[in-house]
Amino acid sequence: MGEFSIWHWLIVLLIVIMVFGTKKLKNMGSDLGEAVRGFKQGMKEADAPAEKTAETDAAATAATPPPQVTASAKSPLGTHAEQAEDIAFKAK
Repeated sequence: MGEFSIWHWLIVLLIVIMVFGTKKLKNMGSDLGEAVRGFKQGMKEADAPAEKTAETDAAATAATPPPQVTASAKSPLGTHAEQAEDIAFKAK
């Protein structure tokens, strides 16, 4: 009872053709094909920028050397002695 044989499908196909007509079914099939192609193309285009940005990010990080820290670099706040003098001066 729950199984469909080939004859059931042929009868359903015949009814669909009689209701919609072959020309309308052909148009619906081509529209569906175009929609699927457009969807696939959109998915490829969405993946392509993500891959390109990953490649350019990797190239950019490889091209720029890391910043070098030298021993002569001074803290913007100064040494502890200078900070203590500033606090003492402001307290006066």
